[in-house]
Amino acid sequence: MFQLLIAFVSRVYAFFQRSMPTNILIRATHTRAGLKWGVPAMLLAVVYIVIAAALAQWVAGGAPGWINLLVLVCLLNALKFVVNGPITVVRLVRARAIERRYRDAGVTPREPLSVG
Repeated sequence: MFQLLIAFVSRVYAFFQRSMPTNILIRATHTRAGLKWGVPAMLLAVVYIVIAAALAQWVAGGAPGWINLLVLVCLLNALKFVVNGPITVVRLVRARAIERRYRDAGVTPREPLSVG
């Protein structure tokens, strides 16, 4: 029974990682070409916080209580973007340092550099 539960949860997690827009965007910012967009993508956190505040006001004004779940989803997405920004900055600095070492040594890497 426990093994079945773990298999179900892992499939749901994999589905969300592949199909949810925020996860797709965050995954795209972790590619070498997308690392430079990590900090600008942090601005989406502001949008999510504004949406969460508006939904919370709506609930306070008498909207159905299940909308609080949408507030939590918006806040979670905002947190993901806020945390993702500094991570991509660190990864970008590391990638550029590795590329600089290759360039200074006059070596052309045969495969793309991995950063993580």
